[in-house]
Amino acid sequence: MPHYGQAGRNIAWPVAVSSISCGSVEAEHPKEVVRRGYDAVSMRYDKWSGGETKYSAWLSELGQRIPPGGAVLDLGCGSGLPVARDLTAAGCRITGVDISEVQIRRARELVPAAAFLQADISSVDFDTESFDAVVSFFALIHLPLEDQLPLLRRIAGWLRPGGLFVGTTGYRAWTGYEENWLDGGAPMWWSHADVATYRSWIDQAGLSIDREDFVPEDDGGHALFWTSRPQRPERSAQPPVAQVWQASASKRDQEL
Repeated sequence: MPHYGQAGRNIAWPVAVSSISCGSVEAEHPKEVVRRGYDAVSMRYDKWSGGETKYSAWLSELGQRIPPGGAVLDLGCGSGLPVARDLTAAGCRITGVDISEVQIRRARELVPAAAFLQADISSVDFDTESFDAVVSFFALIHLPLEDQLPLLRRIAGWLRPGGLFVGTTGYRAWTGYEENWLDGGAPMWWSHADVATYRSWIDQAGLSIDREDFVPEDDGGHALFWTSRPQRPERSAQPPVAQVWQASASKRDQEL
């Protein structure tokens, strides 16, 4: 499934970007470019990316691995199609987060049974161990690199033991923009590390990689990681404190 426009593949910038200029378009921070970009192309993006049917195999597998009625967080939920819609139909309780006001407005209309929040996915917060699964498809790569590992760590904390994180990342390191993305009249910005770095970050976050797939696109592609938060180790059975004390006292009495 394509995610970049061709023009964006040919423009390379330094990784550390605090402000960008796209012709006459200037933004104080890349996240503002991402927000305005999706506001501008929300419906166009769904049509271009196959919003009604994309990710079908991923969602089918995910639905089989989530407990009935499970709580799922969708980071970078877009218009709610198809992730929130399909998982809600499967009986899951969905919370979606997206930086775009237009995307969130459409998501609330298209998937009224789910809960949606307009926010920066790198700064939103939830209770510890509150989700059975977290998904993030083609959203991490819209964050500055310095925000990505901290978010992965927080995702691990939001998951219940045994919970799943399924997400796409970059495969080759690249940072850049497209000036008129999808001919929507607004720029778009991406930044991602290479796949080896993402493997290391996932491990540092405290998640275990169950499987890694390659998602081809044009002359490159993305990594799709299926990861999980490890179960808590079972504690060895210990006799009650009273029994330990009684056994110790009995042994002492015998010695006397």
